[in-house]
Amino acid sequence: MGTKILIIEDEQIIAELERDYLEISGFSVDIENCGEKGLQRALRSDYDLIILDLMLPKIDGFEICRRIRNEKDIPIIMVSAKKEDIDKIRGLGLGADDYIIKPFSPGELVARVKAHLSRYERLSGRKETRNDEIHIHGLSIDKTARRVFVNEKEVTFTTKEFDLLCCLAMNPNRVFSKEQLFDQIWGMEAMGEIATVTVHISKLREKIEANPSKPQYIETIWGAGYRFRI
Repeated sequence: MGTKILIIEDEQIIAELERDYLEISGFSVDIENCGEKGLQRALRSDYDLIILDLMLPKIDGFEICRRIRNEKDIPIIMVSAKKEDIDKIRGLGLGADDYIIKPFSPGELVARVKAHLSRYERLSGRKETRNDEIHIHGLSIDKTARRVFVNEKEVTFTTKEFDLLCCLAMNPNRVFSKEQLFDQIWGMEAMGEIATVTVHISKLREKIEANPSKPQYIETIWGAGYRFRI
């Protein structure tokens, strides 16, 4: 579902951070830490964009870029801690569409990814109508079709459960009080009890968490409320 991005990056922490921000923005993301495996996956699978680290074990980003470009015409964003102009010139000369120097903000990366995908669609005429989606660690939320998939298996939600899940997932790491969630989902004029938020959170966990007693997604912040963790 959605736009597929491959990250080829040997630093796992950086790769996961990039993935988290891209998934929040609705992209489906895979990670490869090895240059050779990353190249094989890039050539074998259909990705819409590749984020490619320059310094990789066994085979560097320059060679990977050259070989991908020989076979595929998709955006490639090269990432490197090296600031030398010659590396940037070489990377762009081999067919990379962009070159970002570490450290950079995840927001900047997401903005560049969106810009290159938009440019590619415009130039190739491959403009697709895609649903508004969120992808986070095995959880996929199709906001347009109002469907939810957990590890590719569809799970059914009531209207309020779906709205509550979207509210939390669209604001990752933000803490919401029960009162704030009640106002946003049920409305300030709604007749009901704040306790209904707790009940609905419990139902969400039963449906999306592998272990509801140790939630991976919806975290309780004692004395404050709830947050969607990434």
